[in-house]
Amino acid sequence: MECEPKHTVARSGKAISSPMLVLNTYRGENFAGEAFVADHIFSYIISGKQDIWLGNKMYTFKEGDFRFFRRNQLSRYIKSPGSDGFKSVAIHIDQSTLKEMSTIYGFSAGQAPLHNGPLLLPSDPLLVAYVSSLWPYLEQAGQDSRIVALKTRELVLLLLNKWPELQDILFDFSEPGKIDLEAFMNAHYRYNVDIERFAFLTGRSLSGFKRDFEKRYKLSPGRWLVQRRLQEAHFLIEVQGRRSAEVYLDLGFENLSHFSYAYKKEFGYAPTKGLH
Repeated sequence: MECEPKHTVARSGKAISSPMLVLNTYRGENFAGEAFVADHIFSYIISGKQDIWLGNKMYTFKEGDFRFFRRNQLSRYIKSPGSDGFKSVAIHIDQSTLKEMSTIYGFSAGQAPLHNGPLLLPSDPLLVAYVSSLWPYLEQAGQDSRIVALKTRELVLLLLNKWPELQDILFDFSEPGKIDLEAFMNAHYRYNVDIERFAFLTGRSLSGFKRDFEKRYKLSPGRWLVQRRLQEAHFLIEVQGRRSAEVYLDLGFENLSHFSYAYKKEFGYAPTKGLH
């Protein structure tokens, strides 16, 4: 895509069944989005800058940065084009490929990794050469799935050769275990994803999530999310003087009219009338 509107919010969420090579490129104003990172992703920024939030922590990456994102995380981001627009290369590493490599090479996860955030990988000549080798395939109209699979395996071997500790992340095939519900929701209430996704990421079935949630909060998950987002909106508008048009997307509302309706229903007046 060549140009995206400033306040567009993009979402994705399904795990891939085979590896993918993706070239992201566009020009225009800053591009805001939200996504569920379903697969491990290796990415290189060719031009521009990107701010990423995982949970309630922000990370900033710039041109020339190599990044690694582990799977099963909610993310929000703002991509800021540079003089040559925003351009990045991403390789999505699927679970099937990793399970095949585990069988062939004997790779396995050891201890549970302690780091959940994105990893900024130091520049390395082999990684630079690897990204350069992708260009002929990225510029083709169609990609040969067999070549994509080979390039993905090559990347995994390069990463493990330089950073063997990544084996504990790449070859951990377990799904999220049951975690503290309150801590997770306080860090992720801004994310506009369905209740099933929240349940999965907290290591619960949908029914178990609803049961634990109502036991803790005495509210349904949907009602609690609306109230929590509106409380934050009230603070941003009343105390910090922010405009409703500036905050509604960041707080997980689909559109401004829905936000304004919910705000008025909760506080008795429209968000624009609360300003001093």
